[in-house]
Amino acid sequence: MDIPVKFKERMSRLLGEEYDSFLAAYERNAYKGLRLNPLKLGGDPVKEEDLRNILTERFDLKPVPWCRTGFYYDEEFRPGLDPLHQAGAYYIQEPSAMVVGELANVKPGMKVLDLCAAPGGKTSHLAGALKGEGLIWANEIVPQRAEILSRNVERMGIANAIVSCASPAELALALPGFFDVIVVDSPCSGEGMFRRDEIARTEWSKENVAMCAKRSRDILESANLMLKNGGRLIYSTCTFAVEEDEGAICDFLDRHPEYSLIEKELVPVSGSDVNTYGFPTDGRPEWCDNRDEVRDTYRLWPHLLAGEGHFAAVMCKGSDRIFARFEEGEAVAGEDCKKGRKKGARVDNLTEDAIKAYREFEKKSMTVSLNGRMELKGDNLYLMTFGEVRTDRIRILRNGLWLGTVKKNRFEPSHSLAMALHPDEVGSCIELRDKGRGADADNYLKGETIGCDSDVTGWVLCTIEGCSLGWGKATGGVVKNHYPKGLRVMG
Repeated sequence: MDIPVKFKERMSRLLGEEYDSFLAAYERNAYKGLRLNPLKLGGDPVKEEDLRNILTERFDLKPVPWCRTGFYYDEEFRPGLDPLHQAGAYYIQEPSAMVVGELANVKPGMKVLDLCAAPGGKTSHLAGALKGEGLIWANEIVPQRAEILSRNVERMGIANAIVSCASPAELALALPGFFDVIVVDSPCSGEGMFRRDEIARTEWSKENVAMCAKRSRDILESANLMLKNGGRLIYSTCTFAVEEDEGAICDFLDRHPEYSLIEKELVPVSGSDVNTYGFPTDGRPEWCDNRDEVRDTYRLWPHLLAGEGHFAAVMCKGSDRIFARFEEGEAVAGEDCKKGRKKGARVDNLTEDAIKAYREFEKKSMTVSLNGRMELKGDNLYLMTFGEVRTDRIRILRNGLWLGTVKKNRFEPSHSLAMALHPDEVGSCIELRDKGRGADADNYLKGETIGCDSDVTGWVLCTIEGCSLGWGKATGGVVKNHYPKGLRVMG
């Protein structure tokens, strides 16, 4: 592996006797990981256990110690090609990166911002912890990456999300003091990904490190403006550079004395045996003027654990009262942030025809009425479960759950709605056979028709292992395929 010489010289100087084992880690293959999606299982621990067993048999899974829903899989397997991946049953994610969602420790009902969110791994982790209550706002400044983020939010069945494409500064102007928790997984020099990312190696330079450190400083300033007093700010990178890690934290704390690092023992991590893997290791005070407080930051080293290089810090703005109130069960976010699928929706800005069309679909095809605020934009109907949020100054790609399209005298449900529903929330459901038992799921993903009982009619939810995959429309023993053409598998 062609590792930059100046990077090696710096790490040798910093690590001393530890350097040889650090460098030897680059001779090993990168670890592969995936994380189960609790939203697809309705929070049912039995279903989660069943899915875990199915995937363990299929991909030979081994647990990631610091993430309850995280697992390693061997290189020989390709879970990205499995129908359960298209169903959003899991997210393929580098194991060390899973620690950020665990450290955020969000509670249902909170308003959470993932500020640098693409492609969506941390967003889906945070959304799973919210359990459909509250708001997950996912932002990405690069338009193409924001589109990928939006598609992953849909695939993972996240109903309470806003996806935006804006700079952190633009968001800060629109949303001052709005969020309970903000995650800044800052764009960085990528040193921790050298083992798996050739571009990170070839584009590395000391100048790029300095540029990334300055950018992180600006992003943190915007995050500060959007965080409530008493809220938590989680900062992370996938680099070893002191300027982007401990140095960035010390600089931020010096400029914002109202913040403090939360002591490690006060931030629970799922894994019960993390020390076996050398995690969590402390930040290095000796690398930043012996600032002892950085011992409460987290460094993940590829020579000490089964994962790539990562850095994380958890800071509180003022007293930690927001978390204390949520942990005591107080509904701080208000009733508008409750999922309440069995309650009726509040209807705003809808025509009589649109209301009639949707209610008719809901009556015929669903067993629940979704709770929240509905809006009609053009012919598209959206559901916001998180209350009033001003978004008019921001480019929004996804504003809540897209329910579907109102057409003349009828309502056509969206793929987003299908991915957010569970089998017990629809009137008719068809469980497809997977690769190990037949070809139904593969045929469905190709856009082909599926057979069904002749007495099944109307909209049906197609599922695999109890996870929604998309819509079909049944008549005469045949299900017409409504899987989106842009997602279909060729061949």
